[in-house]
Amino acid sequence: MKMKTNRFWIIAFFLAVSLSCSLLTRGVERLSPADTVVFTQASSAVPTSPEIYIPPECQGQPVATLAPDVTSAQPTPSLVSNPILTTDEQLRVLDELVAQINEVYLYPDFNGVDWEAIVAEYRARVETGMDTETFYTEMENLVMELGDEHSQFQSPAVVAQSDAELLGRNDFVGVGALILPQVEKGQVTILAVFPGSSAEQGGLKQHDIILAADGVPIVEGDKAHVERVRGSECSAVVLTVQSPGETPRDVTFIRNRITSSMPIDARLVPTGDGSRIGYIFLPTFFDQTIPGQVRQALEDFGPLDGLILDNRMNGGGSSDVVEPILSYFADGTLGKFISRSEERPLEITADPVNNSLTVPLVVLVSEETVSFGEIFSGLLQDIGRAKLAGQTTLGNVETLSGYSFSDGSRTWLARERFDPPVSHADWERDGIQPDLEAHADWDTFTFENDPGIAAALKLLGHGQ
Repeated sequence: MKMKTNRFWIIAFFLAVSLSCSLLTRGVERLSPADTVVFTQASSAVPTSPEIYIPPECQGQPVATLAPDVTSAQPTPSLVSNPILTTDEQLRVLDELVAQINEVYLYPDFNGVDWEAIVAEYRARVETGMDTETFYTEMENLVMELGDEHSQFQSPAVVAQSDAELLGRNDFVGVGALILPQVEKGQVTILAVFPGSSAEQGGLKQHDIILAADGVPIVEGDKAHVERVRGSECSAVVLTVQSPGETPRDVTFIRNRITSSMPIDARLVPTGDGSRIGYIFLPTFFDQTIPGQVRQALEDFGPLDGLILDNRMNGGGSSDVVEPILSYFADGTLGKFISRSEERPLEITADPVNNSLTVPLVVLVSEETVSFGEIFSGLLQDIGRAKLAGQTTLGNVETLSGYSFSDGSRTWLARERFDPPVSHADWERDGIQPDLEAHADWDTFTFENDPGIAAALKLLGHGQ
């Protein structure tokens, strides 16, 4: 399995204790088992106001409200703790990590850094003694010293979480939304809403923004405090939310446990000429249930006159997810991956659903389309299978390979670069250019007035 991850660590994660949409995804904040939360227990049962959705498992339960000044929350009970390591054990993991980097890292010059000196500096720190959590943070920092903004290190606890996420085994307590922090705007924006969640029942939709939780800003300074939305199961939180073009409003949500897979958004696009144009939003390629969801959507659509695949917020993921989806739309040798010592082709065997192999196709891209999201989009354009609408991507087409160590930790290292099959363009340097420019910030539009969809319809010959 090969992984791809986000160059600029754009964060997209659950409003709960969980990893985000793409593994590696995207600079996810994590809570340690020592983090705590304080609750104020109300004396009455959960209010039965028709404006508040009460999950079935919370009916009749007493309210637990989060104190406004609380800025940390308990981890999901299933959170795995990291094993305690002695100094000798830490040094062994360090040696294993360095040996793997020396052997397989894509750039023999270590991306231009003085790798030997950097390793010596970190070894000296470990030898002076440090606790286990500090050690794992230092190993994360060591890999980041390579400067490629792709490679990374994961502690055993994070490995367990990300493996569960890849399998689509989400298990967290929250309102049930996938978000993108926009620190510069003082808000977080909703990318997707889990079916059946409190977020869905409470009317939250894609493109909505969250400004505050229980009256406390969700963003302060340069940090998005998503933990202010977290809490115990069946506890209440009042979110200040805003839909594009509307005024802010306060909505009460009851937190509940979410165990469903990462949702896609699949629907038909209204057209003036009666054409059947499908739309599928792909939030990530880091969930092995997504190929099945895409297949089901294509089956439900039936034969189409056009299809829009929305990769604008896709931060990448696993080849095990990308390749099955590619097989619905393309066939053959679709480029190659090149490492220090070898090349391997990307071979795809067609697996059509209705007319998916021939349907006119547009893929939406943006500066947030990275890694396998970028490769997927670019190669469909490169072979003439799709047109692209949106922004020029930022260039991130190195693949990562995972290597596990004796303590259960893992590193993902940039091991290969991607060579597109027709143009052989340097996407890492230049990014991928759309056929039609179209962009607006995610929080400024809805599905009905989405400029990306309008551009896609134009490319498909069904727009104004």
